[in-house]
Amino acid sequence: MVSLPIRLGYKYFRSKKGGLISLTSGIAIAALAIAVSALIIVTSVMNGLEKELQDRILGVVPHVLIHSDKPINDYENLVDKLENDPLVVKASPYIQFQALASYGTKSRGIMLTGIDSYKEEDMSILPNFIIAGSLDSVNDGNNIVIGNWLASFLGVSLGDTITITTTNIRTTLIGSFPRSINLTVSGIFELKAELDQSLVITSHQLAQIIDNKKDATQSIRVKVNDLFEAQAIANELSFNLTSEKQYFVGSSWKRTHGTLFRAVQMEKLITSLLLFLIVIVASFIILSTVIMTVKSKEREIGILKTIGASNKQLVLIFIFQGALISFIGIILGVVFGLIGTWNVANLVAFIESILQRNLLDQYFINYFPYSIDVGEILFICGVSFALSILATLVPAFKVSKLDPSAVSYTHLRAHETDSYLVCRLLLE
Repeated sequence: MVSLPIRLGYKYFRSKKGGLISLTSGIAIAALAIAVSALIIVTSVMNGLEKELQDRILGVVPHVLIHSDKPINDYENLVDKLENDPLVVKASPYIQFQALASYGTKSRGIMLTGIDSYKEEDMSILPNFIIAGSLDSVNDGNNIVIGNWLASFLGVSLGDTITITTTNIRTTLIGSFPRSINLTVSGIFELKAELDQSLVITSHQLAQIIDNKKDATQSIRVKVNDLFEAQAIANELSFNLTSEKQYFVGSSWKRTHGTLFRAVQMEKLITSLLLFLIVIVASFIILSTVIMTVKSKEREIGILKTIGASNKQLVLIFIFQGALISFIGIILGVVFGLIGTWNVANLVAFIESILQRNLLDQYFINYFPYSIDVGEILFICGVSFALSILATLVPAFKVSKLDPSAVSYTHLRAHETDSYLVCRLLLE
């Protein structure tokens, strides 16, 4: 008797003509598979985008900056003190200010940044993304390293000289003018991120001269061991450094780029919620499939009730049918979702070849990154299965309310084959 719900549920799942599955079951499976695969592909791509932004932007942007209300003179001792802190991975002097880069008739606003290039390999991923020249070349004379996007915009390459105009005012006998300096491009990097169009790197010593800092620095850059606790660490470090002589304030990447990452997370959440609507639609298709099965099998249900089948057994028949549809649909959805995720770049390339245009040229990340999160896939599968089973419960419990006395036994002989099969399955 225990096998009755499974055997009849599987029978109703299959086609009446002996096929592997019925048409309605196939449609429900396809709908659920499409919904689950779409969720997996989109969430994986969104995870990849978030990870790329984290690696490429937060890999270059300072995790923490320690500022002061006046130039920091004794910065070398402060850097040593910070590096002895267990929360700190590395520290170095840092100067950054706005400027205007000009070459020929083209100009672009930039952030001119002075760094200690010898420590940069431990501070950021920038040395790994140099595509021409070298980062250490900034220590040789008036050299700078710029982003590939900015180099293309200005039309410059290695060895070209760019005019950098700062906000510092130089006063002469004939008037006051913004200070300008000619710097040579000695390196080009490409992060494929927004920083490619604005970040310009030079040595800390040259930045001191340009920004009139003499032997001082503007701030101290700190790389911390816990990226997402950066603001709390910044507050603690600045508090420890503050003394009667100088007051320090700490800021983190969340102040400059936190909005971007919150926007990505919000977009991921909203997109996932919208795609879960497809899962709900697929659940309604399963609901319709089970309702149609219940409606078409009222005679057999009545016979089963008459010869002693319990309401629990009858309900389990249709729950098993819905569960079988859900299980197969989710498994296919996971398979197609993983295949689609691994081949999303090939799919985009195929679409671009048909349209004869690059769809991602205008974006800084001009490809589809992806990151498969097993936990998220299990969550998608679990929620999809739960929604499908909930949709199945409504028509399944309606079976228990069917009145067996409504069965017409004169009608039974006209469908003797089906009725005999039902009774035989019940008695086996």
